[in-house]
Amino acid sequence: MNLRSFGIAVLMAIPAAAQTAPAAAPASAAAAAAPASAPVKVAVIQFQEAVLSTQEGQQAAAALKGKFDPRKAALEKRQADLQALQDKLRKGGATMTPDARAKMQNDLAAGGKALTRDADDLNAEVQEEEGKIMQAMAAKMGDIIQKYATGNGFSVVLDVSGQQTPVLWAAQSANITAEIVKQYDGAHPVKKAAAGSQ
Repeated sequence: MNLRSFGIAVLMAIPAAAQTAPAAAPASAAAAAAPASAPVKVAVIQFQEAVLSTQEGQQAAAALKGKFDPRKAALEKRQADLQALQDKLRKGGATMTPDARAKMQNDLAAGGKALTRDADDLNAEVQEEEGKIMQAMAAKMGDIIQKYATGNGFSVVLDVSGQQTPVLWAAQSANITAEIVKQYDGAHPVKKAAAGSQ
């Protein structure tokens, strides 16, 4: 469920009868216009923060970290090795034979390309895994938000996670992020890992 698609149209129209009513009947005109001017209750949520703050989101983040950190560490070591080779070439390249210098330059170029390719592959894999988790959790969180908003009389819930959000300011009382996290955790409790399985 894409929360960005939530919207509301508020039509502020004065009934035709109220426009032509004589001045002696203002009470009936106000009564007729009252339903159209009912206040719109708006809430904001930092959707991505809410997903990551849930127990399920934290468990998923820890699982991703455990899965991908060893590969990330290996890439960082390769990067450090290439940097050391680069420093060696810079400091001693002038005293090397042309063949040794050319070999080192070729090793650096090939190592840099391989490192970039492997880092791109890792980033793509991480993003794909994150996307799957976010998609699965977003559907469940969308249901929680809809129930909460309906139950609390909100007409609109706006996601203010992104920097490009059109919301410039919102009262803290309109921010339902913490309440949605609490509701989500209550509806979707996580199973704790057994102490011996870590």
